[in-house]
Formats: sequence, C-alpha cells, structure tokens
Amino acid sequence: MQLLPKYSFAILILLGVLNLTSCKTTNLFVDKKADNSVEALDSVFLPNSSYEYHIRKDDKVTISVWGQDELSVGSSYGIYNSNEVYGKWLMVDVNGNIEIPKIGTFHVENMTIVQLKDTLRDLFKTWVKNPIVDIKILNREITVLGEVRDPQVINVDKERNHLLEVIARCKGLEFYANAKKIKVLRQVGEDVYVANIDLTHSGNETLRNIPLYPGDVVIVPSKKFKEFDRRVSTIIPFSTTLTAAAIFMGAF
Repeated sequence: MQLLPKYSFAILILLGVLNLTSCKTTNLFVDKKADNSVEALDSVFLPNSSYEYHIRKDDKVTISVWGQDELSVGSSYGIYNSNEVYGKWLMVDVNGNIEIPKIGTFHVENMTIVQLKDTLRDLFKTWVKNPIVDIKILNREITVLGEVRDPQVINVDKERNHLLEVIARCKGLEFYANAKKIKVLRQVGEDVYVANIDLTHSGNETLRNIPLYPGDVVIVPSKKFKEFDRRVSTIIPFSTTLTAAAIFMGAF
C-alpha cells in the first residue's frame, strides 16, 4: 500500500500515454495540401456560364401540361401535390427512357430540361393547341458530409448553387471543421474529379466559393486535434479519480 502514493504520478502518466496511443483514427478525406490554383481546380470546377443539367439514368421526372391531366405525370398544375414522396413521377430506366402518356417509350438521357420541354411541346401539339409544358427533376441533390452542423442530402431546384450557400443550408461549419481542406467530388462520365478548397485562403473569391452542381459531394474533414481532445476529455476524469484515490490511500 506504500507504493501507490510514491508511484501514482508515474502510473497516471503511463495510463494517459497508453490511452492516447492505443488506437489511431485516420481522417480519410484530408490531403496533405489543398490547392486553389486554376490548374488544380481544372475547368471541371471553374464557373461555366453555359452549364445546364442533363437528365441521367434513375432520375425522377415529372411532366406538367396545363389543363391536360391525361398528358401529365405529377403535374404541378393539378390539385394534387407532385412531390417525390407521393410517387407521381417517371423513372429514367437503364436505357435512358421514360414512358410518356400517349407517346410511349421516349429517350431522355443526356437531354437538358429545356430540350425535353421544347420537344414535348411540339409532340403534344398533336392533341393540344399551344400546350404549356413544364418539366421537373425531383432528385437533383448535393450531398454534404463531415464537420457541418447538419450533414444532409440537399435537394436543389436551381441550376447553379455555390459552396458557401450549401454549407449555410447545413447550418454552418462545426468547431472542429478543417476549412483549409474541404473536398468537392464531381463525376463526369465515368471519371470522378476532386477539388481541394481552402476557404481561409485570401484572394479570388471564385476559387473558393465554387459553383456546385447536382450530384456533387462536399466533404468537410476534421482538424487533427479533434481526436486528441476527445481522448483528453476521457483521461482527465479518470486520472482525477486515480489521484484522489492515491491521496486517500496515502493518508493511511
């Protein structure tokens, strides 16, 4: 019983070191260097004034024709809600087709919303004089992961959204967010491109607040000391208890 007071401090230190080094957490989404140069961002991520969303496989499409419920699917003009949860939409199949009332199988993959709208307007003239057609894609989404207060999959209606706007919709960055090494993943065809964004970098705002498109994934990694802080918060109560016990035992 006499050894405990004498070596209690050394024991506490040893326990602390073992607790800190017993396992290691790897931050999978951190690059050693975030680069905001034009070359690094590439034309894939720089603003493109001509960008338009192109319909993809597995997209959920609604068709609205004013006053023509028999030609519409999930019509925004009807009395019933056309939201995705109601299931009133057409799924683009593996061949890039949808089944349109009175028209049948129709290939829509890689068409823009404007192109599809104009095409259907011409086709519907067979049955309707001057048809008013509206097209919506229900599952245009941007995914935000990591150190934000509300990580989520965000449905977007606009063609152009920006990084800071999307982060704001997630209620901002968490305390441990590493704003110097934010990653944006974008798939183009079969390839996935990655941009490393340093939001603390002063200079051209365009190179930080880049436009985001549906299908993009934003990853906000944590700072290195997050895991250390968590371990310290576990060690301190434990070491305090041991110290108190050592003092108590030493008194006897």
